[in-house]
Amino acid sequence: MLQAVRNAFRLPDLRRKILFTFFILVIFRLGAHVPVPGVDAERLRALFQSNELLGLLDLFSGGAMSTFSVMAMGVYPYITASIVMQLLQPLIPQLEQLAKEGEQGRQKLNQYTHWLTVPLSAMQAFGSASLMAQQGILVNFGLTPQTWIPTLSTVLTMTAGTMFAVWLGELIDEQGVGNGVSLIIFGGIVARVPQTVGAYLIAQDWGRLFILLAIMVITVAAIVVVQEGQRRIPVQYGRRVLAMRGNRLRVAGGQSSWIPLRVNSAGMIPLIFAQSIMLLPGTIAGYFVYSNVGWLASAAQTISRVFDPNGWVYGILYFLMVIGFTYFYTDVIFRQQNLPDTLQKQGGFIPGIRPGKRTEEYLNGVLQRITLVGAVFLGAVAILPWISSLITGESVARGGMLITSAGLLIVVGVVLDTMKQLEAQLLMRHYEGFIRRTSS
Repeated sequence: MLQAVRNAFRLPDLRRKILFTFFILVIFRLGAHVPVPGVDAERLRALFQSNELLGLLDLFSGGAMSTFSVMAMGVYPYITASIVMQLLQPLIPQLEQLAKEGEQGRQKLNQYTHWLTVPLSAMQAFGSASLMAQQGILVNFGLTPQTWIPTLSTVLTMTAGTMFAVWLGELIDEQGVGNGVSLIIFGGIVARVPQTVGAYLIAQDWGRLFILLAIMVITVAAIVVVQEGQRRIPVQYGRRVLAMRGNRLRVAGGQSSWIPLRVNSAGMIPLIFAQSIMLLPGTIAGYFVYSNVGWLASAAQTISRVFDPNGWVYGILYFLMVIGFTYFYTDVIFRQQNLPDTLQKQGGFIPGIRPGKRTEEYLNGVLQRITLVGAVFLGAVAILPWISSLITGESVARGGMLITSAGLLIVVGVVLDTMKQLEAQLLMRHYEGFIRRTSS
């Protein structure tokens, strides 16, 4: 691997892409430390230590939410807009048609995603700033005649920060290495690890630190195995006569290939859906715990206990919800790909399976079976911080792991994707890559 890294830096164009990627990440990290004016840092730190939903938003902002910077929303609204557009494609024929029009259609969908990101960013910025104002963290915020100008300024600034972060990610896509938006999130997650490790070192809590490191290493190894796991479905393409050349026929096709069905096709999206829904009832109930209305306060306390992230009920519900969302999102993605129709148009077929409806049923059956493994694995990864907190004694709110389960999925996925891109670049130039291959 070290030799592959040296080879990458020997190539001028590849070295420029790597250095450009690091430069963009540095710019984002600098912007993540520019706070919105009027923020009480001490109250903000205390709020994030006790609020799980804000911790989730902080993950996708690359750590900018915990400082409530101008980039506090990070790329989270863009991710939300992308997910919404994916879910709307099967429901809106025009969007589904654009997805089938190749590069031009994808560019149009990307434009719609950017347009949707702006109002989502503004709404999320207003909601987050309102929460900060209610907690006494942000001053001069509200809809009164005296505060509407500072309020508008805060919302516009944070919305611009989100679009700037998205633009930085697209610069990485165009001139750097790896997926830009994912790398920005990756940089924010990794940047917080030294601070967490340093806290354990200062406290000289060697036992817990060793356990957390061991859990992280084992989890990363398991994620790599599952993320790279796939079921290869053999595909045969029929021979076709294209033209006559004298007394010879020009024949094409007759080749064999395969369809790689991934064990985890949904990535970390089910964790986002499930965690967002699971944290919402407890967050809302927290505002009514001290209500003067007796029944309302009692109901809020009950909901808070049921949806307490440290409780076993929360863990079980979270696990089941992740499994359900994994099946749902995998089915949505598979239907969008429309593999049976594509195979039939290209003259391909699965040996022993009739094209058309039978092929669709067969692929669905295989996908349902292998998705069970991926869904159970994602569910286990989702509740891993809860299990880790039982072992180490740390609360889930404080982070029962050095990196959250969703964070580990992002980190491993981004590293694998970036390494594959560098691998392809090196192999094109006849250099040995990162992954050793044995000759048959």
